[in-house]
Amino acid sequence: MKKTLLAVFAAAAIAAPAGAQQADVWTIDAAHSSAQFAVKHMMVSTVRGTLGQLTGTIAWDGRDVKTIRADIAIDVAGLDTGVDKRDEHLRSADFFDAANHPAITFTSKRVVPGAAGAFKLVGDLTIRGNTKEVALEVEGPSAPQKMGNNVRSGATATGTINRKEFGLAWSRLIETGGAVVGDEVRMTIDVEATRPAVPAAQD
Repeated sequence: MKKTLLAVFAAAAIAAPAGAQQADVWTIDAAHSSAQFAVKHMMVSTVRGTLGQLTGTIAWDGRDVKTIRADIAIDVAGLDTGVDKRDEHLRSADFFDAANHPAITFTSKRVVPGAAGAFKLVGDLTIRGNTKEVALEVEGPSAPQKMGNNVRSGATATGTINRKEFGLAWSRLIETGGAVVGDEVRMTIDVEATRPAVPAAQD
């Protein structure tokens, strides 16, 4: 139902004024990225789970967060809450309908700067064929680090959605009138992305 939400990062180069640095294309490292979600169960506890592999790209010049554009896809089949029966139900047509909608996608549209370097990444989140604009709070990106032939950077995005707005409408009431599954879902997406290192200039 979430999170980690979301990723297909086929981001095109960002249009920039003359003289501005062109954004680089960073590829998501699936082995070091993840998407998690949390939702209330019977109004008394929180069920947490992870979604499957993240793929996609991010356009970023490595300095200015306003240049960031993201296109992410998150595999639904890999959903895991630690309980097989529950996972099968979540993949079914009652919730994600993974057979017909195998991926959650997020495509960013703009950056909204905040205080102390924080910002929101606003874009279209698509779950089960339903697309809504959401705003994700972003922590990062980290300062790029070179390792071997690649440069790496990471960030964490969080947000809350109403699952029913995305067609995840299954519900059942408990005796006190509350719902078995809460409507609000908290998403957390941790991304590590890489780009090729620029060779040092030769004298």
